[in-house]
Order: sequence, then C-alpha cells, then structure tokens
Amino acid sequence: MLRREAVMTWLVVLAGFFGAWSLMAATLPVPAYFLPPPTAVVSAFGELVRKGILPTYVAESLRRILTAAVLGLVVGVPAGLLLGMSRRVADFFYPLLNFFQSVSGIAWLPLFLVWFGFSERTILVAVNYTLLFPVIFNAMLGVRSVPPLYVNALRTLGASRWRIVRDVVLPGALPSIATGLRLGLAYGWRALIAAEMLVGANGLGFMIFSAQSFHLTARIMLGMALIGGLWLVLDYFLLRPLEEATIARWGLIQR
Repeated sequence: MLRREAVMTWLVVLAGFFGAWSLMAATLPVPAYFLPPPTAVVSAFGELVRKGILPTYVAESLRRILTAAVLGLVVGVPAGLLLGMSRRVADFFYPLLNFFQSVSGIAWLPLFLVWFGFSERTILVAVNYTLLFPVIFNAMLGVRSVPPLYVNALRTLGASRWRIVRDVVLPGALPSIATGLRLGLAYGWRALIAAEMLVGANGLGFMIFSAQSFHLTARIMLGMALIGGLWLVLDYFLLRPLEEATIARWGLIQR
C-alpha cells in the first residue's frame, strides 16, 4: 500500500514537472533553443536511436565504466586486503590513500591529457584512477574493522594465514568492499562524463559537449537525463541491493 502511494506521488510530481516545463517553454520570451519542450527531447531521442548514434554512445560509456569496475575489483580488493593485514602498514598508507581518493580524476585530466593526449587511454586512466582508490581504501578499512578476537580464535586452532583470510578477514571486509565499489563507481561515472567531453571520444559526455556547439539543447537535456537515469538504474537495481545483501549476510553490525 505504501509503495503504491509512493508511486502515485512520484507520478503526480513528474506530471507537474513536465507540465510546468512545457508551459515555460511555450510562454517564456526566449529563443526556441534556449528551453525546448519535453516533446523536443523525446524527438531527439527517437532521431538518435533511429540513426544508431545513441545506442553506440550509451554502449561506449557503459563499456568504459564496467571495465573500470572489473579492474577496481581485481586490483583494488587484493591491494586493500594486503594493506589492511598490518596495522602499521595501514596507518602508514591511510593518509596517502585518503589524499589520492580526495583528488578526483577530473582534477587529473589536464595532466593526463599532457601525458597521453586526446586518446582512449586518457579516459580509461582517469576513470580507473577515480574508481580504484575508494575500493582500496574501503577494503583496507574493512580488514581493520574485523575484531581481532575472531582472528585470534582461528589462529589458536592452528588455522593457516590463508584460511584466516578466507574465513574471517575477507567475509568481514565484504561490506566495506561493497561500499567502496559503490562509491568508486559513482565517482568514476562523473569522471567518465568529464573525460569524454574533453577527449571527444564517443560517449554520453561527448554527445552533450558536441551538441552545445550547435545549440542542440534538446540533445543536451537528453544526455543529462540519460546520465542520471542510467546511474539510478545501476545504483538502485544492482549496487544498492548488492551492498545491502552483503551487509545483511556478512556485516558485523546489522542495519
């Protein structure tokens, strides 16, 4: 019942939003390209789909972010686990990882352009950098959050270091790893759009940036809607359920 009410509320809000948008587009004394109506955005969507442009742009952006996600898991999780196994090592690397995590890949883009030029490599390096550090940082924090009592209990039973990592450390760190992946993908998605704009490679960022050169405002709005919509789908239907399931199954603190 509550879910149905929430859906109805959102439908009313969206209807009011699009109604106000249409009214403003029809009555404001501005050029047509300044604020196109929703119907123009829908028309731009249909045109780009028919021409095969939009599917290509969406596929390229998704390919890049998913490639970065795989690399973040393959490289970031083992690195974070190794750093977190020693308190001294973790304390030493904590400020360094925190520093690089706070410096977005967007801030590195000018330097990456100098090093790698206007190429696919610049985009991938920027996105991978942005996504990698939150994964490493949270994996390390996850290891340090595992109660030493659990580790010592298994050690007294003669368990090997590998078994301790497999049965205690990794399961205990999984909630933090899931959170790190979710944060990393959110940061990486923004860096990806910015990198595509600057480099000029096929993708949603390039679609927006190229459209502004010709005052194709409907395409710009379409690109913005797709960027936000794709992230909502990825977050609500994959990342958030994954994080909640991980916390429910392995979390040391239930919520």
